[in-house]
Order: sequence, then C-alpha cells, then structure tokens
Amino acid sequence: MERQDIYESESLTFILSRMMKLRRSNVHLLLRDQEVYPGQPPLLFHLSRHEGHSQKEIAQHLQLTPATVTVMLKRMEKTGHVERRPDPQDQRISRAYLTDKGREALSEVKEAMNFLEIQCFQHISEEEKRMMRRLLLQMYDNMKSFEQSLLTEKDQPNRK
Repeated sequence: MERQDIYESESLTFILSRMMKLRRSNVHLLLRDQEVYPGQPPLLFHLSRHEGHSQKEIAQHLQLTPATVTVMLKRMEKTGHVERRPDPQDQRISRAYLTDKGREALSEVKEAMNFLEIQCFQHISEEEKRMMRRLLLQMYDNMKSFEQSLLTEKDQPNRK
C-alpha cells in the first residue's frame, strides 16, 4: 500500500491498523538476527515479569489460545530462549522460564522497541504525543466498553 493511499483513506482506524502492521514488520526486521519472531516479544516481556507461569496463565494474560502458546513455547525452546519444566506439585502442568539466551533476546527487544519509538515519533512534539496518548486511551476505553456491551447483549435472551 502506498503512502498516498493511506492519506486518502478517511478511516483513522484503518490508518492505525496499517501503522501497527508496519511497526510489527519493523520489529521483525530489527530482531531477525536474534531468532525472535513476530508475536514473541510480548511472551518474552511476560516471562520476564512472571517466571514460571503455566501455559494456561500465559494464554490468559496475553489473550491467546492455549494452542497458540504451546506452538510459541515449542519454537522458543528450539531457539533456546525458553525452557519448560513440569510443575513440582502437578506434573500435568508445564511452567515456562526464560533462559540466559532469552534474557539476552529480551534486552535486544527492549533496545529495538526504544529505537522504533524514536523513529515513529520523529517530527512529533511532546504536546502532540500527550494528545495522541490521551486520544488512544479514550479509543481503547470506547472499544472496551463496546466489547462489554456486545458480551452483555449476547448473554441476554432474545426478546421479540
């Protein structure tokens, strides 16, 4: 998609979505030598704060399916970023831990994210960033409220 096409689009959410896809692509390009693949940075951040979480806990926190988390952890085990160990109290539960290589990758991810933040906000003033933050948080709240209304509506019996 060309830049002109984005400018001509009237949908702000479309522009925001395209920008986030481009950001994801840039993260991947910056981290390709680290064997960190799209979707894995949030898992690295999560495990740095919640070492030993079960796959189910990770899935709930990251809002992913347990099957997706299983695939991600298997791939990250193969690259040496993560190790899984059985829970001492319940052998059916697998707990995930960052390895030293995983912690090094996390450091690279943080550096890449900071670099992208700088690139993304070139030529944007602090005042504009504050306003953008406020607007994005309001959009987030609006969408959460809408989601809740849809969930509530789904739980209501059909009235005719």
